[in-house]
Amino acid sequence: MSQDQLYARRHEILTAARACFARFGYGGATVRRLEEATGMSRGAIFHHFRDKEHLFLAVAEDDAATMVETVARNGLVQVMRDLLDRAGNSEGDTAGWLGTQLEVSHRLRTDPAFAKRWAQRSAAIADATRERLQRQREAGVLREDVPVEVLTQFLELAYDGLVLHLATGRPAGELARVLDVVEGAVRKPAA
Repeated sequence: MSQDQLYARRHEILTAARACFARFGYGGATVRRLEEATGMSRGAIFHHFRDKEHLFLAVAEDDAATMVETVARNGLVQVMRDLLDRAGNSEGDTAGWLGTQLEVSHRLRTDPAFAKRWAQRSAAIADATRERLQRQREAGVLREDVPVEVLTQFLELAYDGLVLHLATGRPAGELARVLDVVEGAVRKPAA
């Protein structure tokens, strides 16, 4: 297989595995279920990923990398807006993405080894958020009466709440307007 074909196969596996982990959780996403979800044999799956643990970590890392890129360019509120748009458009990967986020949260609480490995990915998202906020402050659009670290934690809390809200199947309702409030809370008040 060419490098492009290998990359495409890896992407197919990640997409199908994301949905499987979201539907069944880490424990319930057995190798047989992963085979069914991907339409590939265990040999084909584990040619790309050492084992189920590494496959799950790759799914979560892929999601985290996408978040870091968006945060660096447009901020964490944009990540929330994108998530809300995807949920509203009923894109197939939204449920998988949300489920992966919840599974990461669960494993952070129950698996110390996973938590240790995940700390670096989590820190990258927080660092990108902090750096974006600092650039916004230097540009004069971020409020100055609250430390950047507090604003970072505020946005992370809003993000976690949005993920939980959508992952539990609750309707979006006025969440777009709620995100306007969140964004307004970190901006410098109009003079």
